[in-house]
Amino acid sequence: MVNSSDVAILFPPAAAGIVTGCSCDLLINICLTILGYLPGHIHALWLIYKKIKAEEQYGQGGFRYIGNGHYQPLNQGIIGHPQPQPHYGATSSGN
Repeated sequence: MVNSSDVAILFPPAAAGIVTGCSCDLLINICLTILGYLPGHIHALWLIYKKIKAEEQYGQGGFRYIGNGHYQPLNQGIIGHPQPQPHYGATSSGN
């Protein structure tokens, strides 16, 4: 199986796409690679490093990418946004 660090050596935007999905980091990496191979390469390796740190902190698959090299655990809600209440606005079905 090919991992993202192997792909980063050959084509940095592909590694950025594997790590972050279709995000602005992919667009940034494409632009950096067009400007020069080395900046795109460094950016892709930085994204891979941040993902490895998230795997160490939250466990394999226990996080999601929220952008700008940051990850959030799956069992934690977004700060500042209340979680929706189950059955909000529902009425009882009394006969």
